[in-house]
Amino acid sequence: MPAKLCQLNETKVCNSCDECLYCDLDTNKICNNCCECLDEKDYRAIKIIGIITNEDEAKKYR
Repeated sequence: MPAKLCQLNETKVCNSCDECLYCDLDTNKICNNCCECLDEKDYRAIKIIGIITNEDEAKKYR
């Protein structure tokens, strides 16, 4: 199984530091997905057009 990459630095292998779990606006708080750090001018929703369950087809999007 390939090593998991860091979410904050794609050139680094994840070392389970959990830094990616913390809020960008308040580094003492764990992210609760409030989205206050996102600029709402770009988008307000995500439209899901399908769910891929076929493993071979899903590899194209990884």
